Amino acid sequence: MTTNAPRPEVLRYTAFSGTPDGGNPAGVVLDATGLDDGDMLAIAADLGYSESAFLTAPPDGLADGSERAYRIRYFSPRAEVPFCGHATIATAVALAERTGPGELVFATRAGTVPVTVTVEGGAVRATLTSVDPHTEEISAADLAEALAALGWPAADLDPAFPPRIAFAGARHLVLAAATRARLADLAYDFARLEALMHRLDLTTVQLVWRASATVFHVRDPFPVGGVVEDPATGAAAAAFGAYARELGLVPEDAVLTLHQGEDLGRPGELTVTLRAGDPRVRVSGTGARIG
Repeated sequence: MTTNAPRPEVLRYTAFSGTPDGGNPAGVVLDATGLDDGDMLAIAADLGYSESAFLTAPPDGLADGSERAYRIRYFSPRAEVPFCGHATIATAVALAERTGPGELVFATRAGTVPVTVTVEGGAVRATLTSVDPHTEEISAADLAEALAALGWPAADLDPAFPPRIAFAGARHLVLAAATRARLADLAYDFARLEALMHRLDLTTVQLVWRASATVFHVRDPFPVGGVVEDPATGAAAAAFGAYARELGLVPEDAVLTLHQGEDLGRPGELTVTLRAGDPRVRVSGTGARIG
């Protein structure tokens, strides 16, 4: 701690599940005033979740008189990340439980992210709107290295989904499995994939399998964060939505359902909404307090 102030309250919430044993857990500190980078990293490492979120006062010009605007930072157990979807959802649910549903605005390192919180059937649901997304190609050599680290033969990829790096606040390599069995069988070389991801500035690898026109199963290795696998990944879901639309794999107006965490025993559901004429991607889900 940088001051003699008491340690702030550290909340624990899961995102993309209405029950504590599903979705992706996140630490949430609603008042991180007085914490420096080392303090936040230490709290995130102590929790051991893939990311934790820390709120402070918003930068000048963001609040516009609203008391529901914040600066938010995200730390994995190893480092700060520019944007984290599940920790954003978890934070929004935590705030809504204290101040009610409505509109929130978060200033992230990746840009401004608005969030709408509603109550549906007694469940709190949050929807984030991403920054403007984009995709880029990956070189043949880097793709080969990614597949080697995963232990995936190239023949196990779905040819309808070209490998790409997709961004909607953070960078993710999108790879599509040809079968559900291929997606379920995940045992990768942690150090080798981590090295590649650091070199390409990737946050996760978004592994997907298409179950139907708008339903997907996904998994996200996260070795750069010190975590073998992220149970539910909002930033990658946003990036995948942008990727799927840009490549014409889904309509410009579409609602996609992503199932994640089933293979980890922490099932979660992410809803990805695409709107024609708006490049941004909306990702929504429920949340629940842990403990």
